[in-house]
Amino acid sequence: MMNGPMNRLRQLAVALTAGALLALGALLALASSPTAERGPQPPAFPAQVGPLQEGRELFAARCSSCHGTNGEGTANGPSLVGVGAASADFELRTGRMPFTGPPGTQATRKPPAFTDRQIAALVAFVASLGGGPAIPQPRVTPALLSDGQLLYVANCAPCHGATANGGAVGGGALAPPLDRATTVEIAEAMLIGPGEMPVFSALTATDRDAIVTYVDQLRTAPNPGGISIGGIGPVPEGFVAWVVGMGLLLIVVVLVGREWRSARP
Repeated sequence: MMNGPMNRLRQLAVALTAGALLALGALLALASSPTAERGPQPPAFPAQVGPLQEGRELFAARCSSCHGTNGEGTANGPSLVGVGAASADFELRTGRMPFTGPPGTQATRKPPAFTDRQIAALVAFVASLGGGPAIPQPRVTPALLSDGQLLYVANCAPCHGATANGGAVGGGALAPPLDRATTVEIAEAMLIGPGEMPVFSALTATDRDAIVTYVDQLRTAPNPGGISIGGIGPVPEGFVAWVVGMGLLLIVVVLVGREWRSARP
């Protein structure tokens, strides 16, 4: 008579034990998961949303007074719609923006006003305005050195000098030296044409790599010897040589003449 109730009690105990073990396993799995360790997680967003929002806020605080809330431009600064990521990256990394000089003067290279993260965020926001070239990824390719020399002489040397040490371009503007420019900045400048520089739209990516390679060689080539005057190019260096040489020769002539006159009876 007691076997029936005892069997049912045994079955109930087994069921309760199994349920407790299952619940304990679920709790242990939840506790060991990364989500449980960090607490509730925010929704997953695409990677560009964070930088884009940060860039929008930075732009509103630091750039909108000149370029407008949405980059549309104002009387104090041009529109940034369509300039692209390359333009924003170049201007910010070379410190040309924010502009701090008198109105109408040329923007010059300065230390960047923003951190790398802030620059990336601002670039993301400007790029979101639409259009314009992306940030290039040039490569220094020794096999392109000869082509780079020809392209540099034809397109860059008239302003930046034969040895990339800069020069005057007229109207009070200067082509800056390229010794501090990175390979990316050199390629960006060819794409966007900052300041008085034209946009070299006819150059291919390979052409830009060749020019970057040649400029990199100019910056790293060993000094062949002699008295350096900054590598400012053959014409000004020749002029200095003539002035110094003729000046020394004139001094020698004057000294010899004085000695000759004093020796006469």
